[in-house]
Amino acid sequence: MLSLREKLNAAAPRKTEPEKARAQDCLIKEFCVPLCSFALAEEICAESLRLVQGGEMPGCRREDILFLDTETTGLSHGAGTVAFLLGVGFFTDAGFTVRQYLMRDYDEEIFLLQHAAEEIRNKKMLCTFNGATFDLPLLEARFILHRMRSALPARPHLDLLPASRRVWKLRLKKCNLTSLEAAVLGAERVDDLPGALVPERYFRFLESGDFSVLEDVLEHNGQDIVSLAHILDRLIRLHDRPLEEAREAEDLYSLGRIYEKRGKTEGARMCYRAADRGTVSALARGKIAESYRRAGQWDEAEGVYLQMIRDRQGGVYPLVALAKIREHKKRDIPAAIEYTQQAIQQAADRDDGEMQALQKRFARLMNKARRK
Repeated sequence: MLSLREKLNAAAPRKTEPEKARAQDCLIKEFCVPLCSFALAEEICAESLRLVQGGEMPGCRREDILFLDTETTGLSHGAGTVAFLLGVGFFTDAGFTVRQYLMRDYDEEIFLLQHAAEEIRNKKMLCTFNGATFDLPLLEARFILHRMRSALPARPHLDLLPASRRVWKLRLKKCNLTSLEAAVLGAERVDDLPGALVPERYFRFLESGDFSVLEDVLEHNGQDIVSLAHILDRLIRLHDRPLEEAREAEDLYSLGRIYEKRGKTEGARMCYRAADRGTVSALARGKIAESYRRAGQWDEAEGVYLQMIRDRQGGVYPLVALAKIREHKKRDIPAAIEYTQQAIQQAADRDDGEMQALQKRFARLMNKARRK
């Protein structure tokens, strides 16, 4: 039997929390930048993209490229890291459109992911900055977590971070996007929100509901998207016409290494010759000589090494290289001995390992000379 109090409590209406309205979509914002602000060619050939990215890349129109960047709740790939803002950019006849998808709470993430997949499906190529190791794996992980049937569609991908490092790291050391904007594009940001503060801003928004704390985040992300298009244009121009577009010797040397890696020997030599000045002169000459050696052009290689010796470049390296050519290619043992002796004299104050290697070479050459 229930007591009177229990009967009254059972009959009293219960207080319930108001049910939160179910999210229908994430927030979508968009702006357009005039076409006259961009120099990226309407048609981009496959060879240009292969030089920039490496590997097989198809040619495309600029309208085929989706520029993509995310802002996240953390800087790692941990299970709790979420892309709360997705920014994409693309060219149209009207201009360069930047579209941003913001999840105002975690229940809107599914909509952001659906938009991400749709945007990528609509384009033939992706362009990101560190997207291969961060943005795309993060999005893919969130797809799997939400058990979405369609993961990110496979697309040719231009990742501009490694491409930028190949060209500019030797000179700039630091190759984040804001550094490249200032040093390469000549467009330094004013009052930009540092990327490390982005997660804190989002968590503050979730607590307060004050959208104004995200305005800097949206502006930061939008600028990143616009800069991707400018950086891609600059990289293509440098790879297509290095001697006309590159001004700094360090960049020319780096482009020479890229050309060499892509199998374009004569183009690499042209870049190295143009880079033969300033702090990279010895490096450039060494690369030219190595190129001649690989091609079996021993006289040309010797000429470069002798020039390095006259200009006191490269330490013992050109002397040892000359000794090897004289011993193995020209069978001139006395000359090989002479170059090795010069190297020993020059390396007198070097580490024991280098000196031991030179003395071992000298002893072997002397034995070789006695046997003749």
